[in-house]
Amino acid sequence: MERSEALAIVEPQLNKARFEHTIRVTDTALELAKKYGGKLKTVELAAIFHDYAKYRNRAEMQRWIETEPLPKDLLDYHHELWHGPVGALLVKREAGIENEDVLSAIRWHTTGRAAMSHIEKLVFLADYIEPGRDFPGVDQVRDAAKQDLDFACWMVSKNTITYLISKNQRIYPDTFHAYNDLTKVMEDTKWREEING
Repeated sequence: MERSEALAIVEPQLNKARFEHTIRVTDTALELAKKYGGKLKTVELAAIFHDYAKYRNRAEMQRWIETEPLPKDLLDYHHELWHGPVGALLVKREAGIENEDVLSAIRWHTTGRAAMSHIEKLVFLADYIEPGRDFPGVDQVRDAAKQDLDFACWMVSKNTITYLISKNQRIYPDTFHAYNDLTKVMEDTKWREEING
């Protein structure tokens, strides 16, 4: 599927601001893929479709979670997490995309997970650092993204957990698993001193 066709499918699903975000995430993911490697067409499709289900009706998403082979524990967490797993399901059904690398990157782009694939990391990071994002800590992650993909993803996981704790919100287990897995990777690399302060 070409970029223009994919964007034409996604655009009606999103509001203007979210569609512009999607284009920025796509461009950022492609820049990261050019730096760190990855099949550009696969990365592009995953990034274009990553928020496909973002504005689906909450009751509809709940029905998909209840009736399809999706983790039922999602229902115990904030509905903002639902659009990744539900989106992967709907992109397959409605857009006909069956590439598992694309679908997996869509599914995990919000929470992350342990042992993320290369493409999952690219989309996970791109969604966080795209140029339209403006919140405390994002510039440090952008700087890290210029140096090391794993380190930047570790920072995303750490910042996300810290933010959710500051808001007294529950944290989906896969977010902890992503952080723990990436921390292990960091401990085994040149970033050991950085993460240990």
